[in-house]
Parts: sequence; structure tokens; C-alpha cells
Amino acid sequence: MSHLTSVTPDTASTGLGVRLGIPGYAHPLVAPAEWDALTLPGTPVHWAALNVNGGPGALPDPHCLEATGRLHTAGVRVLGHLDLARGTRPFGTLISEAHRYLDWYRVGGFLLARCPGERDALPEIRRLITTLRTLLGHGHIVLGHGTHPHPGYAENGDQLVTFSGTWNDYRWSQVAEWTADYPPERFCHFVHGIPHGHLDEALRIARWQGAGTIWFTDRTTRGGRTDPWEAMPGYWDDIVSRLGTGVSE
Repeated sequence: MSHLTSVTPDTASTGLGVRLGIPGYAHPLVAPAEWDALTLPGTPVHWAALNVNGGPGALPDPHCLEATGRLHTAGVRVLGHLDLARGTRPFGTLISEAHRYLDWYRVGGFLLARCPGERDALPEIRRLITTLRTLLGHGHIVLGHGTHPHPGYAENGDQLVTFSGTWNDYRWSQVAEWTADYPPERFCHFVHGIPHGHLDEALRIARWQGAGTIWFTDRTTRGGRTDPWEAMPGYWDDIVSRLGTGVSE
């Protein structure tokens, strides 16, 4: 079922009203061009997640400090990457990591990667989010489910990642009916393996399904050997021009 909520366009050229969410580039020392590209004027970035070493790392990383400093200066929101491992990681460990992200990198929120989506897990995730919001004061929480969770999660996160996967799965995907009760800016889609020739089709699906934040790439997992999110897509300039000039928050 297509999303029924109309999308207010950011620019007259696209009518899409979507911006980019970066789920986690490679380390700035390995991918300096990727991080630098996010600071260019007019790049429609909603937020970028920082994952130093499976989390914030044990000590402040000078390369990450430099990269995040440039993003802050450019007005790009930086999120700390917290891996919930589908609800199996201890609460105290996650809060400790959150403190390090805040103290060292001045993050403006968190991407809760591999967030569980079952109803039974909701109370513990709500407890985590409440604590993170107390630490942040004011911040942005993205729940990285990767699929449609129980609707109750929408009352807790600022955004929900309701799709994360391959282009082959995305082009045949269906949106949950309950998402029509919320505006598109509440939802994110991460899709890898999109050929350049299908980029327009992928953007139409995002519009129909009501996703206000996307990350589309032609990178693949190469049979599970690589992370498709760690580098910018080969058609970076094209997707930026199609989305048009955005204003980072």
C-alpha cells in the first residue's frame, strides 16, 4: 500500500522532499573524501552517524574529532552509533558509550542500530531512549530497526528506519498501513545495490512509501565481505543534484 500522506517538496525540481541520512561511513582516515563531501554547501544531509570502532572507541580519535568538528561547523547534525544488537547489549554499556560520544564528539543524537522491533522489547527501549534524551537535553533519536516495528516505537523515536536492505527487496517492498498516520520525516530507508539506471525508480518508491530520509547506494555487500554503507555511492553527484539544495539541521 502506498503512503497516503502528501510530501512537501524541498525544491521545485524534485518534489521528493527527502534528505540524506548517512548510516555510517568508514573511518575518516580511510574515507576522507566521503566525510569532506558532507560539508559542501547545498548538500541535503539530514544527519550523519559516527561509528569510530564498533562504537565511540576507548579513547578520543583525533581523525574523528577533526571530521566531526568540520561537520559541526557546516551545520550537519552528527549522531553517535549505538549498536543494540537486537536488545542483547546491557543498558549500562550503552549509556557508557553514549557518554563518550557526547563528551568527545559533541553528538546531537544517536542512531540505535539493530534496534529490536517487537512489542515485548518496547519498555526497555523506551527506558534507554528516556535516559538518552536526559543526557542530550535536546537531540535526535533514530531507531534503526531495518523493518517495520510494532507501531508503539513511533511514539518514542524521532525517526524509524523501516527498511534497510537490498534493492531487489526494496523494489517489491510494502509499507505498513500504520505509517500513514505519521509524516514522511519520521521514516528512513537505507537501500544498497541500486543500479544507477534505477535511481529514479528508487526515489519514486521512497516518495510513495513516505520516507523523508534516505541513503541509496550502488555499493553491495559482495557476498557479506564488505559494508555497503562505508563509502559514498558512485552516483553521489547525481543523487545530490536530484534531491536539490537542502538545509541541514
